[in-house]
Amino acid sequence: MTEISPATLADVPQLVGLLTILFTHEVELAPDPAKQERALRLILTQPEQGRIFCARADGQVLGMVSLLFTISTAEGGRSAWLEDMVVHPAHRQQGLGRQLIQHALHAAQTLGCTRVTLLTDGINTAAMRFYERAGFTRSAMVPFRLHLPTPGA
Repeated sequence: MTEISPATLADVPQLVGLLTILFTHEVELAPDPAKQERALRLILTQPEQGRIFCARADGQVLGMVSLLFTISTAEGGRSAWLEDMVVHPAHRQQGLGRQLIQHALHAAQTLGCTRVTLLTDGINTAAMRFYERAGFTRSAMVPFRLHLPTPGA
C-alpha cells in the first residue's frame, strides 16, 4: 500500500537518489548530491520555506514533490513553486505522480497559497502533458536565470 506523507531527515539519502534521477534528465541542471542534500535539509528544517512530500511503500521512498513558498504581489499573498516532482522509473505509470501532485496542491491550498507555479523543460512533452492533466496551464511568462557567485568564493 502506497502512502503520501511529509518527508523527514531520515529520507534525505533516498531523496538525493531521486533528485539524481531527475537532474540527469534536465537540460539545465546536473546532479550534485552534496548540494541536493544541503538544500533538502534546509527545506526540511525550515517548514516556513517549503514542504517535501514522499510517496512510500514498505519503507521505500518511491517518489517526491516539493513546494517552496514565496509572496506574490500579483496574488496579494502566499504562493508556491512546485519543484522536484519525480517518481522512480520502476514505479512510474502507477498513479503515484498524480497522487503526489494532488497532495501537494491540497497542501498548498490548505497553507494559504493562491497560486502554484512550476517549470519544466520545454522539450519534455510527457511532463507537459502530465502537468496539463493535473490542471496546470502554460504561461506566457518566459523564465530567465542568472547564477550568482557563492558568497566568500
